[in-house]
Amino acid sequence: MSVPIIAGVDGSAAALRAVRWAADEARLRHLPLRLVHAHETPVGFPPGFVDWHALRQALVAQGKAWLEQARQAVVDTAPSLAVEVVEEGGRAVPALLTESAHAAMLAVGTRGLGGFTGLLTGSTAVELAAHARCPVVVVRGTGHAGGPVVVGVDGTPVSEQAIAFAFAEASARGTGLVAVHTWTDLLLEAALGSAAALDFSPMAQQAEEVLGERLAGWQERYPDVRVSRHVSRERASRALLRHAEGAQVVVVGSRGRGGFRGLLLGSTSQHMLHHTPCPVVVIRSTPEAG
Repeated sequence: MSVPIIAGVDGSAAALRAVRWAADEARLRHLPLRLVHAHETPVGFPPGFVDWHALRQALVAQGKAWLEQARQAVVDTAPSLAVEVVEEGGRAVPALLTESAHAAMLAVGTRGLGGFTGLLTGSTAVELAAHARCPVVVVRGTGHAGGPVVVGVDGTPVSEQAIAFAFAEASARGTGLVAVHTWTDLLLEAALGSAAALDFSPMAQQAEEVLGERLAGWQERYPDVRVSRHVSRERASRALLRHAEGAQVVVVGSRGRGGFRGLLLGSTSQHMLHHTPCPVVVIRSTPEAG
């Protein structure tokens, strides 16, 4: 059986948006959908203060109710989709990371409650995006219907993985691809005092060539995808956010050129998780990708 798309469920409106997005994605890619809820039993109460058996029963019952609500949302979105529901005990992040090892994609909302408390564009979402074994989608809004897929390109191995995902996504959605490549020399400008006196033409030409080289093979593999190239001298996050305004989804790597390998997630991808107006897919760097 094909590996599923995973969606985290916690009863929140944000999680339901992620479930609907994941259902639509599973339908487009002809993949099954797996809805996962994890409940964590609270700790720290004095002995005898809580009936733990009753509390666990209540948490399980609540989780099952939220899963049924999510399953019904899937039926409304994609009636013929194969759906599996899973209710687990324990912390949400480890549960989802375990699920990600056998998944095509992991979708979560921008904020959560219950078992996914704090599943926000903060530490939990960053942890999932940095450590999941599959692409992680943080669903912010629904995206612009009919808009393109936007991908950030910087010439790194993980960027190549993002390009591959973005082309497949654009093809599945029957839409175009906007490839964004940026380059900055702010430190050089500051050191020399005046950007007007500098000739950045060679760097601009090199940037155009890098983008063209990275896209060439993929355009041949996906001739149905119309590609628009954009090269600019600015921060990557600024350029990506500008193009994200009319996009269905934005795809970025978990870390890019110039980052510190010890960090969990690069500055551009973190910025996109906080501010993008549409769903953002973070492609994690794998050992093979360097």
